[in-house]
Amino acid sequence: MSNENHGSVKGEAAPMTPSPSGSTSSQGSPAPLSPSTSKTQELPDELVQAGWSKCWSKRENRPYYFNRFTNQSLWEMPVLGQHDVISDPLGLNAAPAEGGGGGGGDAAAGNLGNGQRKRRASEEQGGAGSNSLKRPKVEPTTPISPSTPGVKPWSAAPDEKQTQSAAPTTPSPAPVPPYRPAVIYWDLDIPTNAVIRERPPVPLLSPHPDIELQRAQLTTKLRQHYTELCYQREGIEPPRESFNRWLLERKVIDKGPDPLLPSQCEPVISPSMFREVMNDIPIRLCRIKYKEEARKLLFKYAEAAKKMIDSRNASPDSRKVVKWNAEDTMNWLRRDTSASKEDYMDRLEHLRQQCGPHVASVAKESVEGICSKIYHISAEYSRRLRLTHLALMKDNNVNTDVPEDPAERKDHLVYCYPVRLSVPSPPLPRVELHFENDVACLRFKGEMVKLSRGHFTKLELLYRYSSDDPRFEKFLSRVWCLVKRYQVMFGGGCNEGTGLQGALPVPVFEALNKHFGVSFECFASPLNCYFKQFCSAFPDIDGYFGSRGTFLSFSPVSGSFEANPPFCEELMDAMVTHFEELLESSSEPLSFIVFVPDWRDPMTAALSRMEASRFLRHSLTVPAFQHQYRSGSQHICKREDMHYQAVHGTVVLFLQNQGGFSRWEPSAERIAELLASYRTAAAAAAAANPNAAAPPGSAPSTPTPGSAPPPSPTSSSLTSPAPPAAAAGSTNPLASPSSSSLDRDSGAAPPSRTPSVVDPPTSSSSGNHDNNNNNNNADSSPTTTPTTPATQEKVVAAV
Repeated sequence: MSNENHGSVKGEAAPMTPSPSGSTSSQGSPAPLSPSTSKTQELPDELVQAGWSKCWSKRENRPYYFNRFTNQSLWEMPVLGQHDVISDPLGLNAAPAEGGGGGGGDAAAGNLGNGQRKRRASEEQGGAGSNSLKRPKVEPTTPISPSTPGVKPWSAAPDEKQTQSAAPTTPSPAPVPPYRPAVIYWDLDIPTNAVIRERPPVPLLSPHPDIELQRAQLTTKLRQHYTELCYQREGIEPPRESFNRWLLERKVIDKGPDPLLPSQCEPVISPSMFREVMNDIPIRLCRIKYKEEARKLLFKYAEAAKKMIDSRNASPDSRKVVKWNAEDTMNWLRRDTSASKEDYMDRLEHLRQQCGPHVASVAKESVEGICSKIYHISAEYSRRLRLTHLALMKDNNVNTDVPEDPAERKDHLVYCYPVRLSVPSPPLPRVELHFENDVACLRFKGEMVKLSRGHFTKLELLYRYSSDDPRFEKFLSRVWCLVKRYQVMFGGGCNEGTGLQGALPVPVFEALNKHFGVSFECFASPLNCYFKQFCSAFPDIDGYFGSRGTFLSFSPVSGSFEANPPFCEELMDAMVTHFEELLESSSEPLSFIVFVPDWRDPMTAALSRMEASRFLRHSLTVPAFQHQYRSGSQHICKREDMHYQAVHGTVVLFLQNQGGFSRWEPSAERIAELLASYRTAAAAAAAANPNAAAPPGSAPSTPTPGSAPPPSPTSSSLTSPAPPAAAAGSTNPLASPSSSSLDRDSGAAPPSRTPSVVDPPTSSSSGNHDNNNNNNNADSSPTTTPTTPATQEKVVAAV
């Protein structure tokens, strides 16, 4: 409906005297009311948030109401809840106005039923003058409007000042209060203390739903290729979440243009993917609980090793060794039917030591081929997406040439600000939005993404703080791109990828901010961030919601930061290198509080380097099953599933230069408050979900032989020492240095972190971990390794 053509009336507007400027102006397009007239009657806050504003019609010399989201115009004040232009565009189901006119014939002539009335003569003069041009009608969408900056949309509305109408009006229903989340997992009012050097805009192409949809389809197709290659070449299922960790590991070194798919990496063969596939050859080993399971596992391993050595191009010596040991094991299984579970496990370990190196040597070339092919397919998909994106920009007359930034801008010190793109955004297509209870559903070309209504409100706040779109015209399209990007990156399986986005509990963030001045997250996303300033994986889309870019390209001069990276070894190692460079080069107060898994069998390179760093001021260990994390799928999961217990210890390290240590010293009092916040978070989560109790006996109270050394003077623990590592002389076959990764789909016992028999084709020698960020799934297992069968049975039963 145009501004001058109005069809339906919802009620009587209060009389208002036009301002002198409005009454004497020439005929033209309607103008908003001047301040003098707008004070006579103010719109309710709900109508303002829904997009309504009061304007003055210069032609009719009277006020009217216009919705900038639906292009709807009304003479009378709209009433929320009576007429939905989406579900009832003609107003057939709207309640008729009661007692609105002067009665008698005037009422009969003026009202046509259903709240409609006759049009004025000036309204029926179509095509007369310049004012007869109608604005093209836009399909209505759910109104999304920014509220007043600095005020939460769920806060109590101010007192509404409305003048009483002289004539009787239709009784309006009580206004619907704005949505307020039941629980808030963020605090976007905390200002930042992170100072950076002013930087130029990032030369990335703006996101577009059509491109994002194509990227999602190609990434899903790439996952299918990976699954098929593992089945066809090795006869195994792809290691769980190995594709997600491959994406993370590749993006550390990737210099390609696509934000998700790697295309310019060196080396081509991923150490992460190679290591995880090799650890599942010839079969995936899993923790067992009963004797019959151990017997079946031993038989399957011997059979798979013999079959693989027969079907591959192996040397005569390798073939002879593997076949002899496999046949000997099968004969032993046929003869001895009264063996115990420990006997089967000892035999399995002996078989793996004898056959493992020969099996790995014949499989190495094939596994390298899998890694190489997946990378080259990804590079081709990235090239295809780039061409399509450039063509779309050209069709919309968007210049993709990046102007050079003046060099002097880099010397200015400023507080950190969201990343900006140098390429302007093209017009974005319409995305549909509707709510199903407390879930926001966004649909584009049949593809729907969902997130909780509370997180949808959070994205609205972040968008208002950070975007270049004050009218929210591109808000829905960018939210759809954001959720779709993270959904595609971490897969669509049950609980897949959620551990890679795990976040600290809210009480821990509150303690970090209160006692250590933390106001910035080094690894987060708009969906799981606590502060409104953070670094994330995708600056092209996350920048509209407050991201400062990727952390490895973020160079702060001062500030206090929290770092809880995805548990990918290559990413954590690159993170430590970046920490060292920043602390070495800055003379201003700079502090990083790092949360990493307590992996010590063998120890990860990142943890080893941080514990040996000269910038380490303090470290503490929070034992397994005694602390929690927020789920990476918190934007869609149920409230009772919001937190999960960490199945391994977490090491907290304070890396600070001298200025940071003087300002945010990890004193005993502050450390005590931080540890108390973990207990507070555990109590709150237990109250929210009483059924999710910690497994009994999961955290040992006394160290076992071969356990981690006692805490140093600069380290502390929550209630008990760090989880013990495997004993050097352990008789458990799956805890030996040559054991491979255990089944990540089984929750029977802790996975082993050991290197593959054949080293990956790079200099990386790190062991295999369950890199899922705290492995929040129900089938997860702790990272400690029991040293005796009895201890193993206890942990298995607990899990």
